[in-house]
Amino acid sequence: MLKIAITGATGLIGTRLVELLSNQFEFIPLLQEEIDITQREVLWQALKNINFDFFLHLAAYTDVDGAEKHKELAEQVNVSGTKNVFEINRRLRKKFIYVSTGFVFNGKKEQAPFTESSLPDPISFYGLTKYEGEKIVKNQAMIIRLDYPYGKSAAQKKDFVHNIIVAFKEGKTLKMVENSTITPTPIDDFVAGLQYLINNYSPEIFHLVGQDSWSPYAIGQMIARNFRFSPDLIEPIAYNSYFKNRAKRPQFSTIKSIKNDFILMKSFADGLKLL
Repeated sequence: MLKIAITGATGLIGTRLVELLSNQFEFIPLLQEEIDITQREVLWQALKNINFDFFLHLAAYTDVDGAEKHKELAEQVNVSGTKNVFEINRRLRKKFIYVSTGFVFNGKKEQAPFTESSLPDPISFYGLTKYEGEKIVKNQAMIIRLDYPYGKSAAQKKDFVHNIIVAFKEGKTLKMVENSTITPTPIDDFVAGLQYLINNYSPEIFHLVGQDSWSPYAIGQMIARNFRFSPDLIEPIAYNSYFKNRAKRPQFSTIKSIKNDFILMKSFADGLKLL
């Protein structure tokens, strides 16, 4: 059984990954409260004494707005931390998988859809730090990008779909952008695709994303219909108005894969039915 050292094991994807694949792989969680990836020597002392085959780097500073305010922290975790774990793994001659994001793209409509061959051009500091992480490992490790994950997860932090459902239950009215797109990624499909890629490892870039892309406003309506809430709880708003004085997000984050011929990713409508 392959042994996988993993950062971010208690996060949204990590918890579900360990839950679904613990009978396929032996996971060795590197918990943030025990091992700080920004402390190179501490990390080295920990990893050199662990017997593992793969290193899966899920951990990241993911607060997009927070990254603009706390650039040093975001850079330490997403860039320096990635450099530390990657260089130590290279020294130990272990296979490495870096999980990245659609936020490395600029989201310009004329350049969408964004595939594995698209050129990154981040427009937020968070996206920039994730792209810097990609550049550290490129051609020497596997890079897997996803966009807006959602699904069943035991993580304390909830995904965007569950946050919307909670708001609906509380009777809150939500303003949701109508002139942009995102590509929701079902976590369970991502995990299934990741299992395949671990077993068929190659130091390339792969996109593991949902089958279709929608505006947040359309997504809100689909969630409302699926869980029998009033669509009147959603109000359309323009992209520029919604993100005024906030970190920029890719406006048209339509992410596709030209390499994924190994796992059929669900549509958003089908993914909602399993929640």
